[in-house]
Formats: sequence, structure tokens, C-alpha cells
Amino acid sequence: MKCLYYLTATLDRTRNITDDLHKAGIDDWFIHVLSKNEAGLKKNKIHSSNYWEQLDILRYGIIGAVAGCVAGLIAAGLVYSTKPFGPELPGIVYCAIIAVLTLFGAWEGGLSGIASENKKTTLFHDDLEAGNYLIMVYAKQNFEHLITKIMKTQHPEAELAAIDTSFYNPLTELKRINI
Repeated sequence: MKCLYYLTATLDRTRNITDDLHKAGIDDWFIHVLSKNEAGLKKNKIHSSNYWEQLDILRYGIIGAVAGCVAGLIAAGLVYSTKPFGPELPGIVYCAIIAVLTLFGAWEGGLSGIASENKKTTLFHDDLEAGNYLIMVYAKQNFEHLITKIMKTQHPEAELAAIDTSFYNPLTELKRINI
């Protein structure tokens, strides 16, 4: 599944695009719109983007979990080598040390991600600040050709801005298409 990113200038165009995609059989779950005009999206019953697409919670959470796991491995190694609680410490304690620090790292990373704009949608920050609408269409392989055909023939004003080759992998790079 790919994610196709389209930029449009007005709410009316965005509504027309989502309506045409719905008529073609694309479900609301696969069409998300990111905009500063949340009230306009709600009023026109356009499916807005979710927090995973707006904020970098997932990416920072994964990075925090990896850092926490490394810290947990180091802490467990130190406890094992120094044996501050005696020589007969059960193995579950070492696993608990690693698990607790991994979860703590994921939690801290997620909190940092809440304060950060999503890395992928950051590419469109200036466009969104200018009042444009970012339409993200998650395309199953058998619908990808249909979506691109609808957009080229019925909505040539919508700019294909990027294509993400994975459904949603927060650690991959997204590059803008230069037309």
C-alpha cells in the first residue's frame, strides 16, 4: 500500500476530490486531509488526518524505545557485574530492568513526539501555513492506477506532491516530487 500526497488550494476542490474518490470506491479510511482549517473539514464532512499523521509520536516513540533498551541492557549488565543485591539475583530481574527502561524510553520519546510536527508532513509545512490542503490517499495496489487516473483527468489542479512507498513507516524518508 502506498500513500499518495496531493496538494490543493481550496476547500471546495478538496471536497470535490474526496467526493470523486468516494464515488470510485475509495473508503473514507483511506483518505485523510491535513489542513489548518479543521472547522471547514468538519463542516464539509471531510475525513481529517489523525494524530499519527500530524505529530511525530510514533517515530520518537520507536527511537526512545531503542535508546531505553540500550540503557536497559547497560543497566542490567552493570547490575550483573557489580551484584549489589547479592549473587543469587533471579534472571527475571535483569529482564525487568531492560523492560522498564525500554518502556520508559518509549514513553519519553512519545512525549517528545507530541511536541513535534510529523517528519513526513513537515515537507508541506509552508503549503499548509499558506492555507493549502494536503490530501493523503492510502492506495491499495489494485486502486493506485484508478486514483492517479481520477486525479489526472478530473482534478489536474491538484498537485501530486509526494509518494510514500510504504503504508506508514515513520522511519523512512519522504521526498517531494518536483514537477
